[in-house]
Amino acid sequence: MLQFIGFSSLEELVDVAVPPEIRVKEPVVLSPPRSEYEMLTRADELARKNKTREQHIRREKATSNICTAQALLANMSAMYAVYNGPTGLKQKAEYAHNAALVLAKGVETAGHTVSNQNEKFFDTIKVIPKSPEIKFGIQQRAIVKEINLRYYDDESGSIGVALDETVEPDDLQDLLEIFGCSLTAEQLIETYVAEITSRRIQNDPTFKRTSAYLTHRIFNSHHSETQIMRYMRKLEKKDISLVHSMIPLGSCTMKLNAAAELIPLSFPGFNIHPFVPKGQAEGYEILLTQLADDLCEITGFDKISLQPNSGAQGEYAGLRTIRAYLKSIGQGHRDVCLIPTSAHGTNPASAQMAGMAVAPVKQLPDGTIDMKSLHQLLDTHGDRVACLMITYPSTNGIYDPHVKEILDAVHKVGGQVYMDGANLNAQVGICRPGDYGADVCHVNLHKTFCIPHGGGGPGMGPIGVKAHLIPFLPDHPLIDPDTFDKPTDQKKDCPNSIGPVSAAPFGSASILPISWAYIKLMGSAGLKRATHLAILNANYMAERLSEHYPILYRGNRGTVAHEFILDTRPFKNSANIEVGDIAKRLQDYGFHAPTMSWPVPGCLMIEPTESEDKAELDRFCDALIFIRQEIREIEEGRMGRSNNPLKNAPHTQPVVMREAWDRPYSRETAAFPAEFIRQNKFWPSVGRIDDIAGDRNPVCTCPDMSAYVSPFVASTSEGEEFEEEFR
Repeated sequence: MLQFIGFSSLEELVDVAVPPEIRVKEPVVLSPPRSEYEMLTRADELARKNKTREQHIRREKATSNICTAQALLANMSAMYAVYNGPTGLKQKAEYAHNAALVLAKGVETAGHTVSNQNEKFFDTIKVIPKSPEIKFGIQQRAIVKEINLRYYDDESGSIGVALDETVEPDDLQDLLEIFGCSLTAEQLIETYVAEITSRRIQNDPTFKRTSAYLTHRIFNSHHSETQIMRYMRKLEKKDISLVHSMIPLGSCTMKLNAAAELIPLSFPGFNIHPFVPKGQAEGYEILLTQLADDLCEITGFDKISLQPNSGAQGEYAGLRTIRAYLKSIGQGHRDVCLIPTSAHGTNPASAQMAGMAVAPVKQLPDGTIDMKSLHQLLDTHGDRVACLMITYPSTNGIYDPHVKEILDAVHKVGGQVYMDGANLNAQVGICRPGDYGADVCHVNLHKTFCIPHGGGGPGMGPIGVKAHLIPFLPDHPLIDPDTFDKPTDQKKDCPNSIGPVSAAPFGSASILPISWAYIKLMGSAGLKRATHLAILNANYMAERLSEHYPILYRGNRGTVAHEFILDTRPFKNSANIEVGDIAKRLQDYGFHAPTMSWPVPGCLMIEPTESEDKAELDRFCDALIFIRQEIREIEEGRMGRSNNPLKNAPHTQPVVMREAWDRPYSRETAAFPAEFIRQNKFWPSVGRIDDIAGDRNPVCTCPDMSAYVSPFVASTSEGEEFEEEFR
């Protein structure tokens, strides 16, 4: 928030700024901001993009395990900026700064010392009480006023106070009374106005911001509730989501996020700071304890850490836990991580970040792990083997019948087993990783346990461990995850824990009520039935589609797990159709594409989840069957190989409605290729683009401001003059 009134000079001093989202309205709610969006130069942006992409290209050499962009949280912050605009944000920043200046002066008149009085401060002050015994009285008055302050563990008994734009005059008055100031805020302003205003940051030319910001029209247009509502609705209409149709993304588990599970997030009782005193979070303590116990029961592990904020962070935490354990038993030299070639791209990246060398394990043509390759690697690396990272069911969509044998082989040479929990939705209620040999496993609560993650988060990746790994789980310097209270001196000096992996002791605790509610509402029988249905739905779809597309992998009984892979590679030669053409054509049928070109390039991986009924499964299967017929028309020469419904997909409304139509198929074929589409047509907002050219040449899509000038308004300057006069 400070950037709206000061520190313009930072633009020349730094390359990357990482301001916490809390200042632009991302809720805290027992977990501090996660996204911490980065304002990057073009070069930095390209580097960041390539680091994420290298998970799937360089794999065992990848150095970044970023798996999701926390886009939902970033959008919340963006909408706050859109609604308030540069003027509104500046006003809020000045309000918070002025409130801090008044409070500082009031504290000083009460005889206390503001330790940063000779320094520039924005909205936070550090108070040194005038005597040690005074601090107790301040604490007691704060408790009565129900205001939490920060109490430092320093010799002077310092107290921290942070204000923001939500502070009301009554709040400010309460703070003044807490610190024993006999004057009101109004009296302080009247008496010391010159002194207070002289300490403003913007008075110093070194810090005063002079550059423009948020100049785009979007940040200068939607400042009423009706306008921001319409703008958000317009953006929403561009996205295809679960309100339109199933999202069959393989390995993403895009299941229903029930309203009953989401409503509690809006309850005031859940909207608390992550570091409130223990007695103010008793409800959360009960909820988090029950959730951890339930996850232990479901997975077969002895302890759950709720701290990791995503699956990738869970991987990193779990691998570091393994390394810490190995070091504690004198085997710190073990640094090789075995990872099947079909694994998620985050697996090798996380291993690299944990300081391990990656050794890829080959797979057989049927999609199972090559046991010969595994044993060769175990023999080659011997006592350097730290662990095996394995996904079960595999990302090929099958239950590997040798999984127990594989895990036992790793244990036999002294290694540990890390289970990637991405596919836990095919295990709940029917098997438990902790029972068949896994030592640690992360649980994607944003997949199996219903936390929404469309659009990029927020995610949660708690890790479960067996008993021998418990001492090495993440801890936190401010809140002990075991006691929900301040760590004891003994706990602070614990040499075993890997330390914190998140800014808060329980990660994104604000969204954990969703998973708690899901588990409690479903019960053990419901969770097991959900797993059965997820597997049943996948096998039903695989059977329906197998007459039209090859199913790449099946288990030893001819079935798949909860997801399956369609092999679309043959169409490249037979019809000049690639997997991207099919994915884009699915938009014309009203569907989000399945996972494309992963884990097998040129293929589609489909995961229906248990949330979809048979009618929706059939509708999606019908769409793919219609597309196969369109491909057949190309194969038989009835449609051209470069100008056809697939190569031109998706078809936007402006394209279909324009006067000229020169394509060798009808408008109806373009927009309504199946009868069921007429009932609920989703119009793609963007037509076919050159994906490769776009990836190689990222550019800003923001038009020049002149493009937004209305021909029916005299001039922008006249409008600004009127607005100023109206104010």
